[in-house]
Amino acid sequence: MRTLAFLLCLGSCALAQASTRIGLNDDWRFRTDPKQEGEKAAWTRTLPAGTEAVSVPHTWNIGAHDDYEGVAWYFKRFDLPKTVLLQHLEIHFGATFYKARVWLNGAELGSHEGGHTEYFFDITPQAREGNFLAVEIDNRPGLATIPGWAMRQVPNIWYDWWHYGGIVRDVWISVSDEVLVRRQQIRSEVEAGTAMVSDRVYLENAASRPRRVRLRAVALALDGSVADTYESGEIELAPGKSDALLRLRLAAARLWSIDHPNVYEMRVTVVDGQGRPLDAHADTFGVRTIELRDRHLLINGERVRLTGMTRHEESPWEGLAETRGTILHDWRDMKSLEVTITRPVHYPQNPIVLDFADRNGVLLIPEIPIWQMTGKQMADPKLLALAKQMMREMIEQDGNHPSIFAWSVCNESETATPEGREYFRQMKAFIRELDPDRFVTFADQDLPTIARAEDDAATDADFIMMNQYFGSWAGPADQLPVALDKIDRLFPNKAVLISEFGLAGIFAKNAREADRLRVQTIHSQMAEFARRDWIIGALLWCYQDYKSHRNLWPGFTEGIVDIGVVDENRQRRPSYYAWKERNAPARIEAAFTGGPYSPPAGFHATISRRPYTDLPSYPLHDYRLHWEVRDQTNTLVASGDREFADLEQPATVSGAWQPKDTVIGVTLELTLTRPTGFVATEKRVEWLLPRSGGQNVEDMQANHLPY
Repeated sequence: MRTLAFLLCLGSCALAQASTRIGLNDDWRFRTDPKQEGEKAAWTRTLPAGTEAVSVPHTWNIGAHDDYEGVAWYFKRFDLPKTVLLQHLEIHFGATFYKARVWLNGAELGSHEGGHTEYFFDITPQAREGNFLAVEIDNRPGLATIPGWAMRQVPNIWYDWWHYGGIVRDVWISVSDEVLVRRQQIRSEVEAGTAMVSDRVYLENAASRPRRVRLRAVALALDGSVADTYESGEIELAPGKSDALLRLRLAAARLWSIDHPNVYEMRVTVVDGQGRPLDAHADTFGVRTIELRDRHLLINGERVRLTGMTRHEESPWEGLAETRGTILHDWRDMKSLEVTITRPVHYPQNPIVLDFADRNGVLLIPEIPIWQMTGKQMADPKLLALAKQMMREMIEQDGNHPSIFAWSVCNESETATPEGREYFRQMKAFIRELDPDRFVTFADQDLPTIARAEDDAATDADFIMMNQYFGSWAGPADQLPVALDKIDRLFPNKAVLISEFGLAGIFAKNAREADRLRVQTIHSQMAEFARRDWIIGALLWCYQDYKSHRNLWPGFTEGIVDIGVVDENRQRRPSYYAWKERNAPARIEAAFTGGPYSPPAGFHATISRRPYTDLPSYPLHDYRLHWEVRDQTNTLVASGDREFADLEQPATVSGAWQPKDTVIGVTLELTLTRPTGFVATEKRVEWLLPRSGGQNVEDMQANHLPY
């Protein structure tokens, strides 16, 4: 057994402390169970033969068990000091894909269905000094699993991404008093620069007797300064669950936006009669207004048209069991690709993703993984109950993140049927009870085929998300304008987000040709979207190639889907650079000053934002321009910086230096940077001394990063 030595400190201070988290990610054993014999063979109590050593997060669908579909087991032994056993103990799973049953010391704790949300079990009665933990996981899809069989396409078809079985996120034990802060629901209203914040704190008293407590709350700004505090009077908590509503006031509130992602932290502590902390909970939140008005999207009263791309939680080295390094690498790269909005894919996201979006300015529309389901499936009471469970878990866990502005209830399913419309109505009403402030929608592929608006659940959505693949699956590329015009006629009061567009490699003879067509699709379709100002944004599918049972085309059964701007190993394609250039929020025009036959002595540049007739387009506040001039030896000749409070109107920048006769080449580089530090756009201009016979100015000035 491996003793959790770092817990020994709890022996002298446990009863006076709030919850302590004990990580359980190391030293697991794993074994597949193709015959489903584990429970009968007492694997719930004893370690079977033939196990492998693993650490979690872990998926078995990499390596020897690449395509294994079925039941598998995870086992772990761990010790707990006697003093810990006097406290309230819970075991938490960040996510397990897909169905899980959990035993501790032979006692079944319970089960969970769903592969992307956290759950926990009270282990206070079962915990001992020496413990044996067993987890059975089943990754098989079915008619009423979510995700499940995509019956809309072909009977018993896999969903279009890999079924990575395993303990795919962290596992930990929480050690606490019997009084716990379960979660917070933070909401805010902004008026005249002041934010009134309400925080509903959900408490639980796991004891068999009432407890008298007080609540303390502090709201902290990003720089750590205290924005406001709250302390309640004495509260008597009966055994079981209860809640309390706290109100705070943030004077001169710092608003959250895509370029100024100001976040606050709400720290809530529950204390006993002597002021000793029993439990504490902290959440980040943001203060902002997001509106849909006149078919336009507004953040804090400013109109925006945004773009981005989707990303599967998947890589060849980690699959769905992603680590922090992989997640942050990809999301930083996506942010450098000017991503300001995304769905981001078909299922609830890792908390690291949500935190990144909060702190780096990306609007999110999280979704539960209902994909290509029939009306009959969506009418199944079991599936509807499971969909509500998944939505509840996602909203309760993620609902305080300011980056989230809408929820999506399904993707490319039969929402143009009576059953599909009823499914959406029920889900929207359910979400409104949980989160009355955010929009509710779904990703729709049926819009070009419907005859009347009321035939599709889109008529009840707060805004439309349209998946379209004209030029590939949906038909000829020249039908895109026809389809968009039809949607405009059918839904004259609805804003539209293009929730998917792109081009899969199966529509070309090879990967090189596919990416050439992808670049063409980006340029032609983005221009078409931009012409219609009721299109509030567009999302490219997708960032990276991903593993799938494929089924994108008859005859393909598995492999890597060629559809990303980077491949599965994150190697960049030409479409990567095409997307980055096309989605820069500003343009820079620059030229040297001086005669063509002598070294330049200066430059003149104009910086302008994209107008609302273009896509993307949004206000640019507090951007910074840095410029450098270097000679042919890469020696710095001159440099400068310019800050812009507002780029609503074009701005001019110039620079000058004393040229040297020895210079035969000069390079000017200009970089416009967002307030968050990410590059918004770049420009490069070069001058070379003309050869004998002379050259014209156009030959000597090359714009290597054209707009």
